[in-house]
Amino acid sequence: MAAYAEQVIISTGRSDWKSKIEEEEEGVLVRELKTMLGRNGKFSDPYHNVMLTNSSFPPTTADTTTSDLAAAEAVVRASDPVAKPGGDPDVDASIAPARGPPASAFLLPSFTYVPSIPTDSSAIETFIKAFLLPSQLHQSHDRLTRAQKNVILRQPERQKSFIGARKVDEIMILICGHGGRDERCGKLGPILLAEFEDKLARQNVPVLKDEPVPEALEVNTEVEGYTPAARVGLISHIGGHKYAGNVIIYIPPGFHSNALAGKGIWYGRVEPQHVEGIVAKTVLDGKVIKEMFRGGIGHDREILRL
Repeated sequence: MAAYAEQVIISTGRSDWKSKIEEEEEGVLVRELKTMLGRNGKFSDPYHNVMLTNSSFPPTTADTTTSDLAAAEAVVRASDPVAKPGGDPDVDASIAPARGPPASAFLLPSFTYVPSIPTDSSAIETFIKAFLLPSQLHQSHDRLTRAQKNVILRQPERQKSFIGARKVDEIMILICGHGGRDERCGKLGPILLAEFEDKLARQNVPVLKDEPVPEALEVNTEVEGYTPAARVGLISHIGGHKYAGNVIIYIPPGFHSNALAGKGIWYGRVEPQHVEGIVAKTVLDGKVIKEMFRGGIGHDREILRL
């Protein structure tokens, strides 16, 4: 598993994509994020890798009216001088960037869901500043000026611009099913998804399939015997075709009885017969299965190795 600081799980409602997800017609958010965060991008930071991943989870649409989205976009743009003419000398305000409908994304291991992300360049830049930049810089950046540091530091006060953003209380099970990139993943992914849904249900863990709602009701995680609901989805390429089936399991911080709460665990070479044991041992009991372990990440971004 390559080291990373945040995984952006973009909700597309589809189960497969082109080999390079940024080439999808609807891939505005991926393209913009890759340009700004990638090598030579405005917010490029070699010590803070942000992984961009498409998912089969449906985006939030039904409970968000057109007027709500328009208001949200207006708030986002008003909060960032880049969105205003004259706000940034490097931005030509007369050029209208390519846009698409608002996007939805899970951010892990921040365990945050953002239901409506406007997809013009200025709003995506605000999204990066609000959620994706590091809260603390690597010591190698000590030589930078204060102004330079401020460019690549998170500005959490901007999060309030994204209406409906909420914490994630559900277990997230992500399975590589990117057949457009690798045939093995494309065939095995859907089989594993069905297995996980079946084995979770057998353990009385609710499996959420509807589109995520913004501002979900607060859940009392202190109740004895509390077990969160789960979401199971197919995702795009995460590296390591030879490890198919590839599965990432994120355990929410509120699942206090699970020793892996707040962490993400990567498994490789997962086969259908392994799923029952993964659900029992890792998802519910908080134990890592050594034979399939590819690595992991903690809530504070430390990389987990055996």
